[in-house]
Amino acid sequence: MTAPSSSITPRKGGRWIEQWDPEDEVFWKETGERVARRNLAFSVLSEHIGFSIWTLWSVMVLFMGPEYGLTPADKFFIISMATLVGAIVRVPYTFAVARFGGRNWTIIAASMLLVPTIAAFVVMEPGTSFGTFLVCAMLAGVGGGNFASSMTNINSFFPLRKKGWALGLNAGGGNIGVPVVQLVGLAVIGASGGPRLLLGIYIPLIVVAAVLGALYMDNITSVRNDTGAAREAVKDPHTWIMSLLYVGTFGSFIGYSFAFGLVLQTQFGRTPLESAYVTFIGPLLGSLIRPVGGWLADTYGGARITLWNFVGMGAATAVIVVASMEESLALFTTAFIVLFVLTGLGNGSTYKMIPGIFQAKAAALGLTGEEAASYGRRLSGASMGLIGAVGAVGGLGINLAFRQSFLSVGSGTGAFVGFLAFYAVCFALTWAVYLRRPATAEAPVATTSEAKAQLSYAEV
Repeated sequence: MTAPSSSITPRKGGRWIEQWDPEDEVFWKETGERVARRNLAFSVLSEHIGFSIWTLWSVMVLFMGPEYGLTPADKFFIISMATLVGAIVRVPYTFAVARFGGRNWTIIAASMLLVPTIAAFVVMEPGTSFGTFLVCAMLAGVGGGNFASSMTNINSFFPLRKKGWALGLNAGGGNIGVPVVQLVGLAVIGASGGPRLLLGIYIPLIVVAAVLGALYMDNITSVRNDTGAAREAVKDPHTWIMSLLYVGTFGSFIGYSFAFGLVLQTQFGRTPLESAYVTFIGPLLGSLIRPVGGWLADTYGGARITLWNFVGMGAATAVIVVASMEESLALFTTAFIVLFVLTGLGNGSTYKMIPGIFQAKAAALGLTGEEAASYGRRLSGASMGLIGAVGAVGGLGINLAFRQSFLSVGSGTGAFVGFLAFYAVCFALTWAVYLRRPATAEAPVATTSEAKAQLSYAEV
């Protein structure tokens, strides 16, 4: 039996946990849960501020009136580049946890948020070139990387039976950074304050997050930089299947979060203040419900929840298309908020599927006990960064689709029709890969362990 203590010992570079076996129920009850929850709390704080900085320019563009000389297409391109960089940096951020330690990388990642915030503070005024704004928005993309490192880190702390809840809470708390920065922006706009006031609020908060991470978080010694796991994750088809599903859920969430206010301004002629009054509602509800998606996945199976969630997303998108064509602001806004809620629910259920899939593969290989759990943690941790990165690229696709739709037809209707078709593809893929039972005629082709793994995917 694993020693009933976490054996946290000082080392050069920070606090390190020498022994960590969350699947051991005695260890988990006596020591593990307390330590894991503490790390979760401060991971959420850092990731929360990271999301706020990443989506900062969704608020900045609301401040940028005619005096800034930017067209709606320019603004969509600015937020698209922030989304792109946030997606790309998720890959190295994932493996940084194993290289530097979860606590140590949290300190570094939080501190790096000062760069885009201070840069925006310096240049945010009329007369600044489009290129300068673009560079500052791209710098803000580092905030998107915090999600990948945070999720990889927390995945190592919790047992499989708790991962849906823990990962959902971690991601949901981080996602709330989107509506919070929009709410703060609303308050600043309502008080007739300038964008520098908003930026000035976040600079000390970034410092607080870095300091608290240093004081209260831990590194896990057993989490090592495993390039073999990364190579295996890249070669595994489930990594790319889940990436596509995550494009549908998280890609939608982050893409709509960036674009919602700008769509209201451009398509329905809302003022910055009128847009800000409703922009935050969808991201807020979508963030709050993400842990519920994880909990439902723990209870009923992530694939089942994800499947029916895509049905709901398709229905909400169809209503949005009708509202857009009828120019009904009330119906459009209501359906859009419902769609946000469903993206959050799907975010939780899809991410719960990842460790379950690799646990099923461990069973197919004949692994049991801690060996199977270690295999599942190793591959799921490596794949999470790739899946998170590809999912975030979906946000870029959404913003570029809106940009093209407004350039072509003057509204977002065309983009929403494309999104509806994509959700149908995600539904079909979820059913075909994770819920369709293998046909009897196919049974002789698969080994017993492979068939067992296939059948167990419905429970992930």
